[in-house]
Amino acid sequence: MSALRIQRYVIKEIYTPTILSLVIFTFVLLMGRIPRVTELVINKGVPAAEILQLFAYLMPSFLSITVPLSFLLGILLAFGRLSAESEFIALKASGISLYTLIQPVILLGIVFVFLTGWMTVSVEPSSKAAFREKLFQIASNNLSISLKPGVFTDEFEGLVLFARGTNDQLGIMQDVFISDERNSATPAVITARQGRFISDPDNLRLTLRLSDGSIHRQPEKTAKATYQIIRFTSYDINIDVGGTLDNAKNKYRKRGELSWNELNRDITGTTDKVARNRLLAEKHERIVIAFAPLTLVLVGVPLGLQSQRSGKGAGFALALVVFLIYYVLLSFAGTIADKGILPSAFILWLPNFVFLLGGSYFLHRTATEKPLTIITLPQRLWARWSNRGSVSGGQR
Repeated sequence: MSALRIQRYVIKEIYTPTILSLVIFTFVLLMGRIPRVTELVINKGVPAAEILQLFAYLMPSFLSITVPLSFLLGILLAFGRLSAESEFIALKASGISLYTLIQPVILLGIVFVFLTGWMTVSVEPSSKAAFREKLFQIASNNLSISLKPGVFTDEFEGLVLFARGTNDQLGIMQDVFISDERNSATPAVITARQGRFISDPDNLRLTLRLSDGSIHRQPEKTAKATYQIIRFTSYDINIDVGGTLDNAKNKYRKRGELSWNELNRDITGTTDKVARNRLLAEKHERIVIAFAPLTLVLVGVPLGLQSQRSGKGAGFALALVVFLIYYVLLSFAGTIADKGILPSAFILWLPNFVFLLGGSYFLHRTATEKPLTIITLPQRLWARWSNRGSVSGGQR
């Protein structure tokens, strides 16, 4: 059997479980969004087509995680089967070394690097921005539907809106009544002859602009009872639409929505050291995540070959642990880079270098038929614990 045919065989063995794992892991991550989607459909009446569009915008963010993980599991399962069915021993007996077998895996890893890089550098930022704009559009449409003449609306926390009449073509409300309790110390009642909504997609806000009205309020913490009436010609109420649909912590993470050119422009143009550190961290993190599939190749191959010696499923669980450790280290490095404690170009690339060095060591020991301590240690500890239990039982 030629080396090229063997390499194509290895690629085929990795490709199938990788695709299946990618579908499963992506679906699991999407399931985490089901509760919010259910709320949008049931409580706000959002059409199914718009929900599917939101899912499409979320996919690139999920794929940047699931592609490296699925590739690692594909390698693990493929080489685990080669080891379990003694195909690896037969290949070595025919003169095919481990370094020859790993060549197509590295080639496949490079393909996944370009795929993940395209996701993190180009597709994911634009999809995040599109997702935020779509949420704003859904909220705006829902508000226009909810505001019916002669009906009180409490869609937003602390505000109750009422309009005696509406002009849908002009987007104007007549005889507006508002109960504003966002500030519990000074609740207010606002009346106006007219009102209309002005959208601000950049900040995910709606502004309710009122005309010819008055504000009635009675401050609670005053020395003596007072009642204030403030008349206005024009008065704006800012309504935070994003807070009603998404986590307020995440909706303003605009650096993740910047394109590659915009990111470089802001890094060059900003004089704020804190902002520059965060932008640099975002830039390097996108590239580092893109190289994750290639980084995990050297770890996945020896784990797949040696895990079967410790029992079925041990390598699968160990690969998940390794993947979790990698992303925990990357997240920790991102925090340090954000705070400017260490340069982003150093700390964010450190997990990749550590895994490359560790994977090279694992690969060398596997190629020279030496067991990995990380694989054999749990088995030795279990055997020692079992023997100690047997001795204690015999003494009784």
